[in-house]
Amino acid sequence: MAASAAPGSAAPPSLRPGGLPRIVIENCSIATVDAHDTEYASGHVVIAGNRIESVGQGPASAGLENVVRRIDAEGHLLTPGLVNTHHHFYQWITRGLAQDCNLFDWLVTLYPTWARIDEQMVYAAAQGSLAALALSGVTTAMDHHYVYPQGCGDLSGAIIRAASETGVRFTLARGSMDRSKKDGGLPPDFAVETLEGALAATEETVKKHHDASFDAMTQVAVAPCSPFSVSTELLKQGSELARRLGVRMHTHGSETVEEEKFCHELFGMGPTDYFESTGWLGEDVWMAHCVHMNDSDIAKFAETGTGVAHCPSSNARLAAGIARVPDMLAAGVPVGLGVDGTASNESGELGTELRNALLINRLGSHREKALNARQALRLGTYGGARVLGREQEIGSIEPGKLADLALWKLDGVLHSSIADPVAALVFGAAAPLTLLLTNGKPVVENSHLVHVDEDAIARSTRTEAQRLAKIAGLTD
Repeated sequence: MAASAAPGSAAPPSLRPGGLPRIVIENCSIATVDAHDTEYASGHVVIAGNRIESVGQGPASAGLENVVRRIDAEGHLLTPGLVNTHHHFYQWITRGLAQDCNLFDWLVTLYPTWARIDEQMVYAAAQGSLAALALSGVTTAMDHHYVYPQGCGDLSGAIIRAASETGVRFTLARGSMDRSKKDGGLPPDFAVETLEGALAATEETVKKHHDASFDAMTQVAVAPCSPFSVSTELLKQGSELARRLGVRMHTHGSETVEEEKFCHELFGMGPTDYFESTGWLGEDVWMAHCVHMNDSDIAKFAETGTGVAHCPSSNARLAAGIARVPDMLAAGVPVGLGVDGTASNESGELGTELRNALLINRLGSHREKALNARQALRLGTYGGARVLGREQEIGSIEPGKLADLALWKLDGVLHSSIADPVAALVFGAAAPLTLLLTNGKPVVENSHLVHVDEDAIARSTRTEAQRLAKIAGLTD
């Protein structure tokens, strides 16, 4: 791609009465990630309000009315905004700890520290996590938060506030734990809720914050943490609660061989069969990791429409293994990408997970046929939207869908010699963002956040990380 002038905006004209303001992006490569993987070597997208109005080859019509911004995006690739399907924002302030542990040892090491978080820490950590996500192309974020120490403040409200201020679309998976060490679980006793308390707080969060509308900016899912940190009763009643309220369900599943052993010893069956017995398979359910899945597990996920959040970097960081993503996709399992917590994926970026998903899966049995660049991009966009139950609204560039778009600059030194723009994005270095739109509004411009102060976030996250370390006894 030839280099071009940085995209800019025309002076806003007077809007015609009753007309929606339009943004036009043109002269760029476009990967729509629609059902046919339609691509345009040099095309345009017209946005009206918060919706995509049209997409096609060549420049947009010169006679469009109410155009408030027309962007010449030569040298760029336009894609759907990325969709993150699994994360733990609070871990932003415990990055770099327990560097050489497997999952269970890592959890046992960090739970005592995490159990001392408060609202101020969680808000700062959410700001840091959301900044990293947006700067890596994420227009829809999610956070699975499950640590609610007594007297810690309004953690769910703090996380949702941070997402709103950043400007991204957001799903809060309101987590919970009620199985502590005294019950045979991993968390310390003071880090868990009661069964009744967890269910009541989850229902309150859904009723207060969940928006079921087409263009919702905030949604809530019911999300008990994992088989080794919640009781069977919390899983069963959690699934009943979610279906009564009409919201989605999320948890961790089949992440490690240790979890497989734990489930067999405690429940007499593997994780998938255990989840099935508690009502946790279905089109309204998605699970994180799913690394250790046999053929029967994959078939059950496919038959029930249960989704998977694939977290390749975190799986590698904790030596959990390589998820069977090619087999899941072949069976029809919905699969999206997730960062996971930044204490097990310190970069906190989803853009780099496109590359890592492709490369790590090629180390598995399918080798070079495991995934290609376009499949990786689909995992991070439409796949994630499907996992979150929002594929009718986001995840591809099609008329009528919400204007959640990422404009990647690919004419710089790190990408310009790669002729295939999708390959440049997926195989190449992390690409800079010229523009990130959520709901038709800028969130990132020229690789900088629009609504929040990055330097202030850096200072506050450092301060809160140091405060937590001192409270937890990690420093003097």
